[in-house]
Amino acid sequence: MAAHSELAEEGAIEIVIIKTTGDKILSQPLADIGGKGLFTKEIDEALINGDIDIAVHSMKDVPTYLPEQTILPCNMEREDVRDAFISLNASSLADLAAGSIIGTASLRRKSQILHRYPSLKVSIF
Repeated sequence: MAAHSELAEEGAIEIVIIKTTGDKILSQPLADIGGKGLFTKEIDEALINGDIDIAVHSMKDVPTYLPEQTILPCNMEREDVRDAFISLNASSLADLAAGSIIGTASLRRKSQILHRYPSLKVSIF
């Protein structure tokens, strides 16, 4: 029998969607916004204020220092970390013509692409 099987019952868990600063600011790249906790601050505040019972974050979004009142009691098993390549006609980045433009929101991903495919252009959005 699974631990906490009562949580599988209909209505036992309520998922509360909280829009964070990182979710709301869509007009500029995240790197330009700066700051810490762009995707966690409002969720952590809801936890501290008792509005929610638990918070679930992506570890890449968690700042180095957590709010004093919180703890990080566990990490879930990591899923597949590979990125997805989506194109109308190329089956891989290697198939793209020199000068092709790749769109991404990740500075890390931009750096990785340009390191391997310097003939491509990467646009941060």
